[in-house]
Amino acid sequence: MINFKTAIMPKKSVLESKLRKTQRFIDSEVLRRCDPLVPFKIGNLKKSGIHGTKIGSGQVRYTAPYARYQYYAGRMSTTRGRRWFQRMKSEQGQELLAAAQRMLKGG
Repeated sequence: MINFKTAIMPKKSVLESKLRKTQRFIDSEVLRRCDPLVPFKIGNLKKSGIHGTKIGSGQVRYTAPYARYQYYAGRMSTTRGRRWFQRMKSEQGQELLAAAQRMLKGG
């Protein structure tokens, strides 16, 4: 049972700071971990992810005009090709989630 009189809650500003830092970490890790899966022979598709994403916003965006087509219907090779985020999430999602939880706990 929790004794609410002695429980110490972090200040709102400390909690918000941790959340912002963790969100920036997640966004940058998603870009980094998707990098080997994004088609590289298609112009600047990888760079459009870096330029189209505001780190910390919670949205990773690939802004190249053909990015949507490449994501849903592009060619596949052994490692690179369509649905790179879904593939990264299924392969490395648990690691990313565990790292984010460690950051929130203060580790």
